[in-house]
Amino acid sequence: MSQIEIRLPKMGESVTEATITNWLKNVGDTVEMDEPLVEVATDKVDNELPSEAEGTLVKILFEENDVAQVGDVIAIISTDGSAPTDSPAKAETPVAVIEEQVSAAVEAVSANNSDALAKNSPSGKFYSPLVRSIAEKEGISMAELEAVSGSGQGGRVTKKDILGYIDGGRKNTTTPAAAPAPVATKQAAAPANNGGGFLANIKEPIVIPGPDDEIIEMDRMRKIIADHMIMSTHVSPHVTSYVEADVTNLVNWRNKVKKGFSEREGENITFTPIIMEAIVKAIKDFPMVNVSVSGNQIIKRNNINLGMATALPSGNLIVPVIKNADRLNLTGLTKSVNQLANSARNNALKPEEIQGGTYTVTNVGTFGNVMGTPIINQPQVAILALGAIRKVPAVIETPEGDFIGIRQKMFLSHSYDHRVVDGALGGRFVKRVAEYLEAFDMNREF
Repeated sequence: MSQIEIRLPKMGESVTEATITNWLKNVGDTVEMDEPLVEVATDKVDNELPSEAEGTLVKILFEENDVAQVGDVIAIISTDGSAPTDSPAKAETPVAVIEEQVSAAVEAVSANNSDALAKNSPSGKFYSPLVRSIAEKEGISMAELEAVSGSGQGGRVTKKDILGYIDGGRKNTTTPAAAPAPVATKQAAAPANNGGGFLANIKEPIVIPGPDDEIIEMDRMRKIIADHMIMSTHVSPHVTSYVEADVTNLVNWRNKVKKGFSEREGENITFTPIIMEAIVKAIKDFPMVNVSVSGNQIIKRNNINLGMATALPSGNLIVPVIKNADRLNLTGLTKSVNQLANSARNNALKPEEIQGGTYTVTNVGTFGNVMGTPIINQPQVAILALGAIRKVPAVIETPEGDFIGIRQKMFLSHSYDHRVVDGALGGRFVKRVAEYLEAFDMNREF
């Protein structure tokens, strides 16, 4: 019997795993070449994977809601249409099956071992049976496991992460028999960048609904957003600086050119790309806001990839990325903003379109808000919130004297990671953005 292994393909930059959300075919079904076989989710984007072969689906190795790594065998298709026959001796066993067997064994041992690591840590992190098995074998306590940085979905610790941590030299090399008391272990092994050992003891409240209350289950995307936001506030000490910018010239220029721009380019020009242009200029002036932190290392990004937080019709949030924004003129920025926004609203974003951001912009003014305190989109170190543009009375200074006039103004709210961005840098950066906006040329050609 000829069989073909269907593997999880690479689906974009930095995408290493995906969650199986829905099998479109059942075991025994006939599958055509390029026919949709399974739906998967990578980070926040859902995709249909087509079949790479024609035949009969004879085996599914990952169930719905399982997480598969890129390259894992997720299904087997028989090209001659016959069903699989179980043989006592197999030449080889798929990695996914081996891991499943190991996981089952770990679960069985855990049921009879009071010292086994719990499935969920005190801080609420989930650890797979395989990761817990490796940790127990190496004498890694739950407190030490909490210190391991996860590269998986929502910061989940994968097999690769735990093995890399062990190979790279552990922070705590004591064995379970020689380990100190649990409380002391937590204090010693707590990660410095995560704010101290007290985080391991933080537990979310248990809320008992009333008889008239409605219970709404979080969907998958909302769970991912929640985990990401909690992780960011734990990792980065947030500070926010505010600046009010006079954008009267910018508003008047857009009103003057928007009709001609639409006729020539077939695109509507909004304020977002114009402000993004000023942000790119400011990042060039202050490149240390365009960095990431890895342990005690600061990674300075060469590319300026602007993420734009976008609200979806479902109420969830997604952050598509404009790659190499510094290489685009205003027309290019406008087209990129519009294309990504439309793709996001239609759930048509590609995995690579939400990867690789180095700095994020969120427009809270869309909802009539004048300012906000945005949470940093990890692993970035800063995010800028754009407030609503409003007509306000303002003091206007002229050589002939001061007078009160009506001006178009907006607040810029800049949140940054105080581990690496001090108040001087964070404040000067957002001030520079405001200065570029206020100096906008009313006679500019597009």
